[in-house]
Amino acid sequence: MLEIKNLVVQIDDRRILNGVNLTVQTGEIAAIMGPNGSGKSTLSYVIAGKEDYEVLEGEILLDGADVLAMEPSERATAGLFLAFQYPLEIPGVNTMTFLKAALNAHRKARGEDELLTPEFMRLVGEAADTLQVPRDMLRRPLNVGFSGGEKKRMEILQMYLLQPRLGILDETDSGLDIDALRIVADGVNAMRSPNRSFLVITHYQRLLNYIVPDTVHVMANGVIARSGGKELALELEESGYAEYTAHETV
Repeated sequence: MLEIKNLVVQIDDRRILNGVNLTVQTGEIAAIMGPNGSGKSTLSYVIAGKEDYEVLEGEILLDGADVLAMEPSERATAGLFLAFQYPLEIPGVNTMTFLKAALNAHRKARGEDELLTPEFMRLVGEAADTLQVPRDMLRRPLNVGFSGGEKKRMEILQMYLLQPRLGILDETDSGLDIDALRIVADGVNAMRSPNRSFLVITHYQRLLNYIVPDTVHVMANGVIARSGGKELALELEESGYAEYTAHETV
């Protein structure tokens, strides 16, 4: 599904990723854990195509296709979805208008007919009920005035509707109380499929109580420093990251 080979990235002449190698198999949930500043969010941004990051070396392949050669919109329609740590508010853009435009852009890229309003309303309503997203949120401008938990629920709703091949969650648990965390996790678990993969980026093991990973990778100093099974997350929760940050330089 996803192959990252010797990825070296800098921003403003500061090296952040120092040769990341990572493989996520089809149907796998892979977690990346690590201390602040280790490069976790940078990795997610580079995969999604965020501007300002300069790729010096390496490859990112999605089902064998060169992701780095694609525009961000092409990456999205190819099946990549990034749930941000801090979702943006977009005043003046109605949530339903945004969702319909996103869905139809993906359908157009696949050569499918655009959704008519009745079918679109049915799909969104069913998804909202499944993910416990209140209908009044759908009538407001996108993320405007939403709490942190509401913004995360809205991103999971977008992901649920778009049905990506690879969902990347960048510290989605940040700022969530336990009820919101469970709702977000339930949404992700509802999308688990032999044909879909997830890359879950988090500092803490608690999210992985609800979204149980197949593999756990430790990122430190801009590289994958260690990989293992789900039990590695429990070990990190107990011992912390001191072992991996001892040789960091400023």
